[in-house]
Amino acid sequence: MKQALFVKINQSNWEDYEKKLSSPAKLSSEELSKIYVHLTEDLAFAKAKYEQTELTRYLNQLALRAHNLIYKNKPEEKSRIWRFWVQEVPFEIYRSYPQLLFAFIIMSVGILIGFLSSVYDDTFVRLIMGDGYVDMTLENIRKGDPMAVYKSAPSDLMFLGITINNIKVSIMAFAMGIFFSIGTGYVLFQNGVMLGAFHHLFFAQGLFDSTILTIWLHGTLEISAIVIAGAAGLVMGNSLLFPDTYPRLHSLKVGARRGLKIVIGLFPFFIVAGFIESFITRNTEWSLAAKVVIIAVSAFIVISYLFLLPYYAYRKHATTTD
Repeated sequence: MKQALFVKINQSNWEDYEKKLSSPAKLSSEELSKIYVHLTEDLAFAKAKYEQTELTRYLNQLALRAHNLIYKNKPEEKSRIWRFWVQEVPFEIYRSYPQLLFAFIIMSVGILIGFLSSVYDDTFVRLIMGDGYVDMTLENIRKGDPMAVYKSAPSDLMFLGITINNIKVSIMAFAMGIFFSIGTGYVLFQNGVMLGAFHHLFFAQGLFDSTILTIWLHGTLEISAIVIAGAAGLVMGNSLLFPDTYPRLHSLKVGARRGLKIVIGLFPFFIVAGFIESFITRNTEWSLAAKVVIIAVSAFIVISYLFLLPYYAYRKHATTTD
């Protein structure tokens, strides 16, 4: 891009930033951080394309002013953690809706293929789940306790192991996006196939209705979070594939930062899902009403984090920007 065109596209924004930085008392910390991010992105592009120019020096001075204001106001940040989960992460999710849709489609296709493959090939579920797990589950079904696997270990140890494993899966789904999104697609598809085969295992034994509520007590949060983590991986992968006008490395850094923020924001999901799976799912004798309530509350949390909070964060961002 020619320097003149770059200046023409962004000059009005820079002038607006300069005006706002001249009156820092009127700036919220959130707006100040957004100005700083935009300036550093433009500065990185200018350094890569127009090094040692007056434009680069100008942007560097603006970015430095924003940086100094942020550093000065840092001790006053009392609600940073709250804003992170209620505003920053939801806003990144809002910006990542296209990737979230693709992640959902990939996972859904995997579930469908896993289920149908198990229908037409009796050995497929053993290939995916392993002979040991399938034989154990069938034995539990014969004993009249299909969900006995959730009672096989002390709750506290089970909680720790499940939570750590779920976090590892989410980080893997995100990190594999570095392979131009293909790696993340593979992780989502693989988990979808496993989920589809797992459901058919119980469906084939005539237990689909009785087990689906038990499994999705924790699965509502767990599976939703894995899909969102996959979307974060696609955000990073797409930043490599489609760097726009920025240098590819800079675009990757921005995409990785956005995706990592989403993944970190999912940690409470995995902690709560691990708690439910370890301490609640094992109580198979609980009433249908109790299970429905837990699933409904989990679904409301997911809907809030995917749609209600992102919309609120978007509206707040739009108001601040205006």
